Amino acid sequence: FISLVFSLAHAKEFVIDNTHTNVGFSIKHMMISNVKGNFNTYAGEIDFDVDKKLFNKLSAKIDASSIDTGIAKRDDHLRSADFFDVAQFKTIDFMMTSMKEGKVYGKLTIHGVTKEIVLDAKVHGVIKDFQGKQRVGFTLEGKINRKDFGLNWSAVTEAGGIVVSDDVKLVMNVEVVKG
Repeated sequence: FISLVFSLAHAKEFVIDNTHTNVGFSIKHMMISNVKGNFNTYAGEIDFDVDKKLFNKLSAKIDASSIDTGIAKRDDHLRSADFFDVAQFKTIDFMMTSMKEGKVYGKLTIHGVTKEIVLDAKVHGVIKDFQGKQRVGFTLEGKINRKDFGLNWSAVTEAGGIVVSDDVKLVMNVEVVKG
């Protein structure tokens, strides 16, 4: 499930380099700090045109239970019915519908709810590494409102502020290597 397979325009197969990839997010906590986290288990398929530097196909499936903020108690709460409800909604899914002018448009499904989103896409390059293998690096970034996906848990601080922001920043830094 962890391997991410990439097939490029000329049937070149790539796999994710897990040591140089991060599927992450950040969210404001109590409106004074950013909490960052990752999903550690994911899979996907990408058809990428090397010459045009465009994605022809991009889909991903993330294991929602693999959420990791570095705090076990918080991660358990995020896995609960208050947030991702991983017992019922095991995956987070993304399917690209189009790409134009550096933006990836697609459908994101979280907690059983599907919404259209837009991600900024930046291809960092296609290179040969020290072993002569071809590598591709890219970043996808965007912002979603967690409540649009039914992740509604919230609390109010004594001062009247909210504990968890509605806005979530998504950041995926991906590096793949020809298998």
